[in-house]
Amino acid sequence: MASTTLNWRGHAWRLLALLLLSALALQLYFVLRIALMVVVDPQSTPFQRSEIWRLATEQGRVLWSQEWRNRDRISPHLQRAVIASEDAGFNEHSGVEWDALEKAWARNQRAETVAARRKVEPKVVGGSTISQQLAKNLFLSGERTAARKGQEFLITFMLEGLLSKPRILEIYLNNVEWGEGVFGAQAAAQHYFHVEAHQLAPAQAARLAVMLPAPKRFEQRPGSPYLVHRAASVHARMGAVPLP
Repeated sequence: MASTTLNWRGHAWRLLALLLLSALALQLYFVLRIALMVVVDPQSTPFQRSEIWRLATEQGRVLWSQEWRNRDRISPHLQRAVIASEDAGFNEHSGVEWDALEKAWARNQRAETVAARRKVEPKVVGGSTISQQLAKNLFLSGERTAARKGQEFLITFMLEGLLSKPRILEIYLNNVEWGEGVFGAQAAAQHYFHVEAHQLAPAQAARLAVMLPAPKRFEQRPGSPYLVHRAASVHARMGAVPLP
């Protein structure tokens, strides 16, 4: 009996050690991938690949548009507009805005309570920074679990520790979704305004920045009153945003 107990404990410790080694290996993989991004532009993300598969299976075709543009070939108006709209503290924080996350959590709790009473799906509000969004876009799935959120924080701190703010913004602007099969600033500029990314005017940049939380929805409703008013607000603020 004692021998059986010892064997069970030995197996448990070996399993725990294996799990810890696997977790460490995964983190090392993320670190190496991010370190490589200092000099190598990432060509695709898990989310983009999942979208390719979805479009292929649902529509039987792949409408895809993405062209990498270095930061100096992306309109500074768009860079300022995205920071003003998505992450006003981008230049100062270390990857996570804890106050914004706390406020978003409180709003979501209230939304879930209201939705439960009305028996509808709650409208989830995010509090993610540009660095957190990039962490999700580059490496993670869209599931909402505590483990995935914890991994998001770790990758976010890796991004902030290994890459400069300008590089984080450059990678983000080249990979973020701007519509059905539309990824990155260059594709968005051509799709919506038929210009190059570096030619975007302030008002056009503000409009694109406001689309980011729900690009597919706003692509279908380009004249949405919310989109128009929110873009005007971002346009008014973006001139005061310093570039990283």
